[in-house]
Parts: sequence; structure tokens; C-alpha cells
Amino acid sequence: MKFTKQQWQWILYDWANSGYGILVVTAVLPVYFKAVAGQAGVGAADLTALWGYANSFGTLVISLLAPLLGALADYPHAKKRWLNFFTWLGIILTIGLALVPLQHWQLLLVVYIGSIIGYSGGNLFYDSFLTDVANNDRMDRVSSTGYSMGYLGGVVVFIIFLVAELTNGFNGLLTSYGVARFSFILAAIWWIIFGWPLLKDGRQHYSVENASNPFIDSLRRLRKTLYHINQYKQLTWFLVAYFFYIDGVDTIFTMATVIGKDLGIKTTMLMVVLLVVQLIAVPFSILYGWLADKFSTRRIIILGIVIYFFICIYALRLQTLTDFWILAILVGTSQGGLQALSRSYFGRLVPKNDSSEFFGFYNILGKFSAILGPFIVGLVTQWTGKSTVGAASLSILFAIGFVIFTITSSKSVND
Repeated sequence: MKFTKQQWQWILYDWANSGYGILVVTAVLPVYFKAVAGQAGVGAADLTALWGYANSFGTLVISLLAPLLGALADYPHAKKRWLNFFTWLGIILTIGLALVPLQHWQLLLVVYIGSIIGYSGGNLFYDSFLTDVANNDRMDRVSSTGYSMGYLGGVVVFIIFLVAELTNGFNGLLTSYGVARFSFILAAIWWIIFGWPLLKDGRQHYSVENASNPFIDSLRRLRKTLYHINQYKQLTWFLVAYFFYIDGVDTIFTMATVIGKDLGIKTTMLMVVLLVVQLIAVPFSILYGWLADKFSTRRIIILGIVIYFFICIYALRLQTLTDFWILAILVGTSQGGLQALSRSYFGRLVPKNDSSEFFGFYNILGKFSAILGPFIVGLVTQWTGKSTVGAASLSILFAIGFVIFTITSSKSVND
């Protein structure tokens, strides 16, 4: 399938912010923060707690504001302005991470929280642009290609960082702290270069009528939507199902390294596994979009949920590195595809003129879903003493999501 220029601009934004996701959030900044704050005498337990609080607070802020921000973005030409605002906020503060003096670890944490808000806010408006760049027939392929390019972009930018790391800062040109700061600058530049086409030329085709006071009018529209939520029964039930199964998806990914450590797998090997999972997700995300075109989005979402259910059951037999590789490969086959098709399925259900407002609800449920899964894993792991049993317990989330989605989803959404 050939994509239009605007669809490629939208797809490239996922590639653009992938550097922030893997370098800042996942791989480098957590280690860098612990190093600089640890030198200042902060204890290991406090460091872990502070990092958790920072992530939770930044995510909570944008999640609570998401529906209102979405409603504000539904006015003519507003979506691109909000996308630019949050994207540039994230980019500038990502550069700021490299400029904070080593001894000011508290400021580093504050700047990071601001960058999370920029990153998450940008993703809200990026997701809602899907209804503007693709009609219902093309949403699956465009959305899945976006996820695919995001995974591939993450791999490429991470390899660039690894070159700097493994060559001791380009043969001594950078210190160990300098390599970390280089990664933050790299993430920001990556974001600017590949995000620029959408930031500059993104066109909003659907909108509500202008209002003399957009803020007050947005609050009124939000209240109306919540009051008449029964008019969107299928959409509402989808969000309930999505809340459960996407919680399982996110938890498996975030808990994978912990489970790997429990199996005695070395950190270097875990990093290799992470890269391979990203690479596997590239073609399989596209495959999910192709399968959705052939057999319907509903059926392939159900397939993805079922695969994840069996991934959880398979976790019960994890004992060796080979077992862990098999589980990781299975995750790579379905992670991006299930997320991409969920986004495009939701995009078909939402009223196009109010797409940003409704994607705000999609965003908030996606973020809040990250609470239940880790709690279940922690509780069952403590109860049984086995993290593999804790991972297997996530099967209940996929079972609930499967039942709700299968019963309440419409077979005609693809038509």
C-alpha cells in the first residue's frame, strides 16, 4: 500500500520520538540519574523511589489533563498548535537534561518531569491526528506502519548510542557522563529532524466550530460527553476492554527485565534481547496491519489478545535463557501490532470532529492501566515467591479484556 505525503509525515513522527522513549525513559537517564544523585549521598532505596515518583507524577499530570487538552485541540487548526507546543516543550527540556550541572540532581529530576509532560502531550495529539491523515479503510495500515517505524527508529538511535558507549566516548572524546549527555542531545536532534515534517505541515481536516471562549466551551463539551456517554456504548465498552488487555501488554514489557534477572540472565544479554524484540516488532507490526485488511481489525485484535494470554501461561515454564528468548520473541510478534490496531479501531469509533477529545480518554485509560498489572504481579510474586507465577497471573487481564471485547465489539467496524 502506498502512503500519501501527509501519512508519511505522520508515520515519521513515531520514528522521531523513539529516541526519547528508549534513551531517556528506558536505557540511559535512569542509570545517569542514579549515578549523579548517588554521588551526592542519596541512598539506593530513595533513588528508586524518587525515580518512580517522577515518572508517576509526569504521567499523572498529562493523563488528568488529556481529555480537556484534547477538547481544546478540536477547534480549527488547534491540533497542530498543541502538537507543536508539547513537542517543543519535550525537545527543549530533553536538551536541558544535558545542561543540568552534575551536582544539581534535584533540578535534573524536575527537568525530566517536564520532558515527560512534553513527550506524553505530544503523543496525545499525534494519535488524534490519525483520523486526519487516514480514512477508515487505511487506518490499520497507517497506524501499524507508524508503530513499526517507531520500533525501528528506536533500534537505530540506540545502536548509535551503543557505538559511543562501546568506544569509550568515541575513543576518549567523551567521558562516561559525557556519553550520557550525548544521548540526550541525540534524542532531541532525532526528534527535531524526523518530527519536523508533521510539526510544519500537519493538516487538521476535522474540527468543531470555533468558539469565543474555547476553554469554557471545551469544559462544556466534556461535560456533555460524559453526561451522554450512554450514546457511545460500543466506544465505552472498547475502552473498558482496552484498559484490561493493554495493562497486560505494558506490564509484561516493563517486568521482563526483572523476571530475566530472577532467572540469572546477565544485563548485557537482557539488552540484546530488548533490541531483538524491537527488531521483531518492526515486520510484525506491519503484518498485523496487513492481516487486519484481510480478516478484519476485530479478529486480529482478538488474535493478539489470545497470543498474549498464552504468553502468560508460557511464563510458568520459564527456567532457562532459551525459554526467555522464546517468550521475548512471542512478545515481539504481537506487542506493536496489538497496540497499533487498538489505536486504529478506536479511531474508527470516535466522532471525527471531536477526535482529540476522545483520544484524550483513550490516553488517560492507557496511562492508568499501568497501575493494576504491576500490582497483580507484585502481589502474586510475594505470595508464591516466584516471579514467573506473578507474570502468569496477568493472564486474568487478557481473559477479561478478551471476553469484554468479543462480546461488545461490532463485526461491522471494518466495513
